[in-house]
Amino acid sequence: MKKYSYIIIDDDPESAVNTRTVADGFSELSFFGSASDYEEGLALVLEQQPALIFLEIAPQNIPSNLSFSFINELYRYLSTVPKIIITTPKKDLAFEAIKYDVFDYIVKPVIQIDLLKLILKLDKSTLASESIKIKNEITTSAVPFARMAQRIAEPLIICIKSYGDYRYINAEDICYFQADNNSTDIYLNSGEMITAFKTLKLFESVLTFPFIRIHNSYVINRNYISRIHSGNSMCYIKNSSKKIPFSKTYKANVDLIIADFAAGNYLEV
Repeated sequence: MKKYSYIIIDDDPESAVNTRTVADGFSELSFFGSASDYEEGLALVLEQQPALIFLEIAPQNIPSNLSFSFINELYRYLSTVPKIIITTPKKDLAFEAIKYDVFDYIVKPVIQIDLLKLILKLDKSTLASESIKIKNEITTSAVPFARMAQRIAEPLIICIKSYGDYRYINAEDICYFQADNNSTDIYLNSGEMITAFKTLKLFESVLTFPFIRIHNSYVINRNYISRIHSGNSMCYIKNSSKKIPFSKTYKANVDLIIADFAAGNYLEV
């Protein structure tokens, strides 16, 4: 799972603590430090060079000198400026923030859904950037490597190998993985189950979205979820009577799934 390092620059200690407390609920975010004024914040950014900066631009303490000018200062020293997330109680500065090309604008206090949306935007932005990078690398490579472009566009195939037996599975056909001690049962949309003598943790580490861990024993394919019942802590599988539990440990991942559904072509009634 992608990790995003971040720092908080805010002259209001209570607000800074709240932002970090909410962010600590997401395994995707890694705290690198905080600062309360312009100079301290600049030093922290240059030293840590985080992926994200949660920045207050309308401080209570005027001598802290926090403002949009802080963003301009970063371009003097860094070839790649971290993504800026403005956190402020003022709504009327959002239009001006656009001119500074900030990544997001959050009206305080920061709450969980704000960071859910932020992480989804970050993941989408990262995926788009990586796709462009791969395409550029293929375009500028020698002719033999051009064949890689065709492979990149192909669906992922997982090979389950055991004593000379090679079993090929289209990843998009997998509904979910279930841990069984040191092996993993793989359930397909056809109703078939295949056992791989690998741990669930291995599959979690090598597979990316839409495969998401929701329980110590389950990694689920988001595309096969037909229902999420928060009260019963259950996910339901399409065209199946199977119900898969999710645990408090992975509740943030389930919230990401819910937010991802809502971010698409979506109608809630």
